[in-house]
Amino acid sequence: MNKKLLLALGFAGMASISVANAAEEAATPAVAATQSSEWNDDRFYVFGFGTFVQPGGDRNAASGWGTGAAFGKIINEYFNVELEGFWQGMNQNGAPNLGGATSSFGTGGRSDTTGGTANLLYFFQRDTFSPYVLFGLGGMNTSSTISGPNGSVSRSNSGFIFEAGAGATYELADNFLLRADVRYRGDTTPGGISATNPATGVTYNSNTSVFNDLVVNAGFVIPFGDKPDQVAAKPVAAADACASKDSDADGVNDCDDKCAGTAAGTKVDDQGCPIVMELKGVNFHYDSAELTEGAKHVLNGVVDQLVAFPAKKDIEVAGYASFEGNKAAEKHNLQLSQRRSESVAHYLKHKGVANKLFAKGYGTEYPVADNKTEVGREKNRRVELRWMGD
Repeated sequence: MNKKLLLALGFAGMASISVANAAEEAATPAVAATQSSEWNDDRFYVFGFGTFVQPGGDRNAASGWGTGAAFGKIINEYFNVELEGFWQGMNQNGAPNLGGATSSFGTGGRSDTTGGTANLLYFFQRDTFSPYVLFGLGGMNTSSTISGPNGSVSRSNSGFIFEAGAGATYELADNFLLRADVRYRGDTTPGGISATNPATGVTYNSNTSVFNDLVVNAGFVIPFGDKPDQVAAKPVAAADACASKDSDADGVNDCDDKCAGTAAGTKVDDQGCPIVMELKGVNFHYDSAELTEGAKHVLNGVVDQLVAFPAKKDIEVAGYASFEGNKAAEKHNLQLSQRRSESVAHYLKHKGVANKLFAKGYGTEYPVADNKTEVGREKNRRVELRWMGD
């Protein structure tokens, strides 16, 4: 195997390793996050390239060079399609694979190939470095001239070709990328190749059905138009999800809620932080500050919520009484509301609430309902937790 073939195979090996590494990284969460973006780039592009071709031994030719161009379109995040045309030249070592013809035709000559393919590219990721695999189908014409001491022969034959390979692009700017790939090419032309020695009139036929070539293309890609901004899908989805959720049922969606986990029944501000919690069901024995068993059960639930809630601001335990229409009882009601608020504060602290608690009795001040009805007076006989400002 000559040095050029070793060089080409080495290039192919490095490209295969790059593609394998990229595929492995695509399975990791970091790359998966990159690929999760909403892909909206659908530009057309041109790919201009130079070619090195190393023919298989069955072609009986030396390595050569060529050039070509492709016109393509980005379909989505993973696929491109393109139409490609090319020309390549190779020096003949003799008549290519025409049994016994080498000695008859001599050892000099040249072959020129022109053709085109329709290619499908699959990208493992779209980033600054973007590896891909390629599959192509098309046709190729081979024009050869073999000359020697017994005369010369010119011929032109056409056949179908198929290609498969791997490569990568490297983005230098939005509208300029480097690109290279390595391909195996199968050429079906040999089935129709034959040549006749003009000196002897003997016809020689090719003794192979497919020519096998290694092709290396390298060049640059120029997309048309401005590159669209890629909008990350996951953050948008997360934003949509939190905007439609209210995990602590405080009336403020999770996106805007600065105090997640607010205890149930708490009045909050526009940022979801607690202001007031009315302790519904917290009752006392008649004309006493002693908690009923039902009140203790309610307060046990409040303790669990306050312990779990991360905000540890100071809390005022505010006690209120109803107005029974007797001005003389005002002082008594004020004192009773103070004792009842102290009773609640003591119970919460004893059960493990870490916030600083300040008991305050307000008597019949700040009614929330009409004291003229029993229903209203019952609502006014209440205890509230009020979160104090910074």
